[in-house]
Amino acid sequence: MLKQAAEVAAQAAQAALSTASDVLQAGRYMARGVRQQLVGADYGAYLAHMGRTHPDQAPLSYEAFFRERQEARYNSSTGRCC
Repeated sequence: MLKQAAEVAAQAAQAALSTASDVLQAGRYMARGVRQQLVGADYGAYLAHMGRTHPDQAPLSYEAFFRERQEARYNSSTGRCC
């Protein structure tokens, strides 16, 4: 009986850690989104992403990256009312 209680407690502790980890990750995503809205895209994060997921492709220069992000943000082909 004591062993089962210990296993249940361990499972509950693991679930709590997992939930806390999920909350922290959500907070990181939210902070990144706010930072991107206020400051603009993060070139360092882009370079890390390219190195991690597309190591065979050369990343854009900072200037080209900045132009591409500005184009995506302000020159959207979806019409705007103002």
